[in-house]
Amino acid sequence: MPGTGRGGDPGRAAAPGGGDVRQDGRGLARAAVRLDAAAVEERLETAVTRYGVVTAWQEVMVPTLHAVGRRWASTGDRYVVVEHLLAWHVSTTLRRHTRRPATTPTAAGAGPVLLACVPGEQHTLPLEALNAALSHLGVPTRMFGAAVPADALLTAVRRLGPAAVVLWAQARSTANLPLAEHVAASEWGVKGARTQPLTMLGGPGWAGRPSRGMLRPTTLSEALGTLAAGYGAVPPAAPLSRGRGPA
Repeated sequence: MPGTGRGGDPGRAAAPGGGDVRQDGRGLARAAVRLDAAAVEERLETAVTRYGVVTAWQEVMVPTLHAVGRRWASTGDRYVVVEHLLAWHVSTTLRRHTRRPATTPTAAGAGPVLLACVPGEQHTLPLEALNAALSHLGVPTRMFGAAVPADALLTAVRRLGPAAVVLWAQARSTANLPLAEHVAASEWGVKGARTQPLTMLGGPGWAGRPSRGMLRPTTLSEALGTLAAGYGAVPPAAPLSRGRGPA
């Protein structure tokens, strides 16, 4: 969601505890370029501890991943290992800050949120960030990760009866609209009281595609707020979330 930093300079993101997300991002990028795994890990841990998962993802992790990716694109394969190292440690940090799944049903009695990349899609980090954020709100999830085959995904939807399904597509080539529509049309329950999942399309691959009733959040904050509402959970305030990263 749009927003600005605190203080008199709206372009500068001042954070609680004296942090500065832009400075933290620059420090993270420098550590990644040096291939300094220990420093990368330390800076990521500090960002999540200081700002929380949502702001750390949108304001530190995503901009740094984009910056490293642009450097890779402009220099050939020279920086590909930098991006791989950074992505690995981002994933490690997000998983470390994902709480253990609840073993009891939610008060709302709703099914879990199912998180999956569409077939052929390997980019899981945005879903890992959403999974971590949902876990802190006590929202039950089922994380299936990269490149879930269509038949397996549809079977899981029928078995679990999810309250929502989030499908991630990084590229237009993987954004499978017929599959998403099939998921959205899934029904279960007794006749006369059938239930369908809320279907959410995440990632730039869906841009320009007709959503036909499916949701298209543009930030992690937006996706989190929509999903949490179905469980009566209240997402943390994120004044630094300016919408620079994907949901």
